[in-house]
Amino acid sequence: MPRYTVHVRGEWLAVPCQDAQLTVGWLGREAVRRYIKNKPDNGGFASVDSVSFLVRRCKGLGLLDHEDPLEVALEDNEFVEVVIEGDAMSSDFIPSQPEGVYLYSKYREPEKYIALDGDSLTTEDLVNLGKGHYKIKLTPTAEKKVQSSREVIESIVKEKTVVYGITTGFGKFARTVIPVSKLEELQVNLVRSHSSGVGKPLIPERCRMLLALRINVLAKGYSGISLETLKQVIEVFNASCLPYVPEKGTVGASGDLAPLSHLALGLIGEGKMWSPKSGWADAKYVLAAHGLKPIVLKPKEGLALINGTQMITSLGCEAVERASAIARQADIVASLTLEVLKGTTKAFDTDIHAVRPHRGQVEVAFRFRSLLDSDHHPSEIAESHRFCDRVQDAYTLRCCPQIHGVVNDTIAFAKNIITTEINSATDNPMVFARRGETVSGGNFHGEYPAKALDYLAIGVHELAAISERRIERLCNPSLSELPAFLVAEGGLNSGFMIAHCTAAALVLAIELLAACQGIEFLRPLKTTTPLEKVYDLVRSVVRPWIKDRFMAPDIEAAHRLLIEQKVWEVAAPYIEKYRMEHIPESRPISPTAFSLEFLHKKSTKISESEDL
Repeated sequence: MPRYTVHVRGEWLAVPCQDAQLTVGWLGREAVRRYIKNKPDNGGFASVDSVSFLVRRCKGLGLLDHEDPLEVALEDNEFVEVVIEGDAMSSDFIPSQPEGVYLYSKYREPEKYIALDGDSLTTEDLVNLGKGHYKIKLTPTAEKKVQSSREVIESIVKEKTVVYGITTGFGKFARTVIPVSKLEELQVNLVRSHSSGVGKPLIPERCRMLLALRINVLAKGYSGISLETLKQVIEVFNASCLPYVPEKGTVGASGDLAPLSHLALGLIGEGKMWSPKSGWADAKYVLAAHGLKPIVLKPKEGLALINGTQMITSLGCEAVERASAIARQADIVASLTLEVLKGTTKAFDTDIHAVRPHRGQVEVAFRFRSLLDSDHHPSEIAESHRFCDRVQDAYTLRCCPQIHGVVNDTIAFAKNIITTEINSATDNPMVFARRGETVSGGNFHGEYPAKALDYLAIGVHELAAISERRIERLCNPSLSELPAFLVAEGGLNSGFMIAHCTAAALVLAIELLAACQGIEFLRPLKTTTPLEKVYDLVRSVVRPWIKDRFMAPDIEAAHRLLIEQKVWEVAAPYIEKYRMEHIPESRPISPTAFSLEFLHKKSTKISESEDL
């Protein structure tokens, strides 16, 4: 007998259907009837007949025709929403889908797997798991470690040993011994009471990262979770069933107790949950729709699911990867600006950086040479001012290797800490199977990832700050020798005047647009081949400014090029070709010493085809 899960005014109702020839309209009326029956005031309605409504799918929010038979319009166990007329305009109306529903309809179930062992997850791996590119499985070694630590817990319970969080209460109740008959209830109560976050839910990508990272920590074998329960958690991840985890509600000093508790709450079939198939619904319905059962927590398992720094660290992985992507593209954008401002490449001389050999500085200088070396890439723009009397450029151009370089080193530092953290056991108490005992400690404390990310924010800020100063030079005719604000008929047109102000607070993309606009005033002269490719890329989505126009869409288009790393993809082959031709001057950099993601994990050379 088909069954449908129906969302009415924030409540979820399971509606069985004995006859598939019944219509969508019947399903809506039956759901409203059950809703009215459950309310002391009948939900404010005199009868079902007095209610006007529409019915739509929870996935994609597509409207359904009331006259269509259910067997034609819906699949068995599909999720639908009944929207009562007037509710959609009400401030109390809560749709079944979060903001950005159109993004989630693009989800495709992955076919590939990542094997987790708790020791070798990378930041790139975790971001890709968040994007839904992979499912998860455990390595055989991880399974054995999980089983061994669980045996310690079972021994403690069997022998009625007093151990914190297993046979006692938590925090101030650590001295309260709990009867064996209440140990499972203890774990459920822990999860429920600690689910105290507030705010919007994490977007699916971030919730997947959070769940995947918690699985990786459990796979280390120091948490005491049973292999059976861990495999259930993995099944939930692989079905993309994602609990409602509020964005706010943790202090870090106690780890990420609140968000991880909300994560665990969904796993036990309570609270809300989202999947591509269902949209938002009660967790028990979403799990059932995917053929899954709620997890029944055994002793210690609630604690095993909520102790750790996985919220801070998973968001930190995303921040590190985004920072790395923008840092390497900042070198390309700055090179283009230098060309437009008719700067010199002498400041990037190999010998200058060899005597101050910070890793990031050396690499950034190399990238500038690879894009601007006139012997390698002839530039008509560079040739036009070869014999000018200018001695040196402004700091914003000349000091890019030093400023961009330390940002790269900052990212490498943060990435090293985050990579260590995602492969660390962060429980309390820790279960040491080889010693046959548990030990209480403070590995749940979030100071390491938090401080690393504070440092990362400082570093990335410098990229934005120097970019804004380069835009100032592009817009200032006394410094650029270009029209004021990069526009003809200044005064009638304001050009990049306010875009420059926006960049002071936000966006590197504006420098990319400004540099390309500057090139328009130097035509027919051309820049180097790789930078011409970057120019062509930008012009494929943003046309030149002849006069003022609505700028926000153009800024967003350039922003997307950077977010999707298109600028890097265009320039990277030229950078790597140059590297191969200048190996003696550009020593390969060990990824352990300088872990920017443009480096391959297991090679000292960079692959042109690598997804960076």
